[in-house]
Amino acid sequence: MDILTLPRQPTKIKPAMSPETIYVAPLSLVQMTIADARVSHLVTLINDETVIQTPEGIGAGRHLRLAMNDICEPQSGLVPPCEGHVSDLIKFALAWDRQAPLLIHCWAGISRSTAAAFITLCALNPEASEREAARALRRASPTAYPNRLLVALADEALSRDGRMMTAIEEIGRGKVAEEAEVFALPARLAA
Repeated sequence: MDILTLPRQPTKIKPAMSPETIYVAPLSLVQMTIADARVSHLVTLINDETVIQTPEGIGAGRHLRLAMNDICEPQSGLVPPCEGHVSDLIKFALAWDRQAPLLIHCWAGISRSTAAAFITLCALNPEASEREAARALRRASPTAYPNRLLVALADEALSRDGRMMTAIEEIGRGKVAEEAEVFALPARLAA
């Protein structure tokens, strides 16, 4: 059985109100979200051992794979997020044409993918408050717990002077869960 077709409760994703929507999902809901929300771009943040093929309907140049483990400190045999991952994510987000939604996923939809969604919001909205981006994330997902190392690296890359880290700390840990529900964020925030 393909890992992208793991059984999951039948849930329908509401189609995006706008093509400028960022969806975040766990791996188990990627195929359903692509079909239901009609996404055109995909970001995969998952370990290198988990092979994720580009799903049908997503062009090869519209699928960014970032191979990393969900860790914030170096651990033997594991790959931490690094500056290159963040740089690639920011470039991909800024190149997204916003003609159809973007989907970001990791294994559980809680840590790496929510960090990537937060980073994407900050990159796409350079004049917007980091606090508003973090609050939008929390409103959309009670389980979001962005990977702190990814956020710290992006804070530096986007010259946010610690404000991204502060904003993530302010929203707190969130509800503990094994897997998140799919959620959506608007790509544009008020400045």
